[in-house]
Amino acid sequence: MDAGLLAQYVVITLAVVLSAWFVLKRQFPGAVRKLRLAMAVPLVREGRPAWMRRLGKRIAPPVKSIGGSCGGCDGCD
Repeated sequence: MDAGLLAQYVVITLAVVLSAWFVLKRQFPGAVRKLRLAMAVPLVREGRPAWMRRLGKRIAPPVKSIGGSCGGCDGCD
């Protein structure tokens, strides 16, 4: 396989994966949150190496604040 053709395949694959992630995030935010949580929980368990725990914390979705000052309609994020 030619190096140029391989580079094209890599770029196209990256574009497709990023596009799919964007669509999932926009259309199914709850499912993406659950997926990120499912991927992060095994990585942050006790006894894991420090690099694995950092990766898990980076993958984990941001913490949702409950209630707050606006009454909790959850329309802010």
